[in-house]
Amino acid sequence: MSRTDGNGIQTLVNVENSNIDAHIHIWATDRDKYPLAPGFVDSDLWIPSHEPQKYLAMAGDLGVGRINFVQMTWYGTDHSYILDQIAAAPDRFVGTGIVPAVTDIDVGRPGKTMVALSSGGIYAFRIRGRNWHRRPIGDGLHWMDHPGYSEMFETGATHNLALSFLIEPSDLPELDRMCVLNPETPVIIDHLCRIGFGGPFLDEDIRALCGMARHPNVYMKVGPFNHLGAKERPYLDVLPLVERVIDAYGPERCMWESDSPALRPGNYNTDPEQDFEASLALIREHADFLSASDKYQLLQGTADRLFFQR
Repeated sequence: MSRTDGNGIQTLVNVENSNIDAHIHIWATDRDKYPLAPGFVDSDLWIPSHEPQKYLAMAGDLGVGRINFVQMTWYGTDHSYILDQIAAAPDRFVGTGIVPAVTDIDVGRPGKTMVALSSGGIYAFRIRGRNWHRRPIGDGLHWMDHPGYSEMFETGATHNLALSFLIEPSDLPELDRMCVLNPETPVIIDHLCRIGFGGPFLDEDIRALCGMARHPNVYMKVGPFNHLGAKERPYLDVLPLVERVIDAYGPERCMWESDSPALRPGNYNTDPEQDFEASLALIREHADFLSASDKYQLLQGTADRLFFQR
């Protein structure tokens, strides 16, 4: 049974039983109401728009009804679009925001900004690794040795707000250091630490990622399978990585993500809808090492506890 709200978003009445996509990006068709941040133009966008209605039309039929929206780069620090979507359906939507830890202008204290955004349903905050900064910050391996990052970790621990890291294996030693200093802060590693994005699944990288499981508040986003390894459906070559990571962290700290729309210039994929269905099927049908309860945790339980049951 379903209903449709004033924004045209179909809402499941029994929404708590719907699966959760822990990571998608959205941006609006309406450029007047939701303008791009200064410095971005339409040609920077992967596709003209990717709105929740479009995503849910695809995902709802496959049992995915709740979403964690990750702030889109070309909106900068203006979170208006995802905040409005969350306000329209707070039982279905939460968000991951962007708060600068280091800046040469006054944009407000990062901790206070995190708390303010959390009042609108944004419960995680994305941090890029050393190699993912648009401009380098620092010249050493301890690139989070800065008061702004310390404040974000402290705020996360105090207010149960997660820090969600877009990093590569080379960043893990620095994240490990910060987790030792801040053991109570919820930490999420996005995209399986990008292992297999640009080449083979290196054993040393997998061992380093699994080693981070010693921190009990570190969580893993498992996906996007269409960007890993051979990048060809049904993505069976990704299963050994998935098995090792879930074995290390336990399914209670892992959550499935599609990274929808998962489109990039020069992307290998030609049919995002088929990619999405295959991504779900990898967990539901092909991951024979997972029990029914394990699959529940990946597809719903972990993200539900982290984002919705607050």
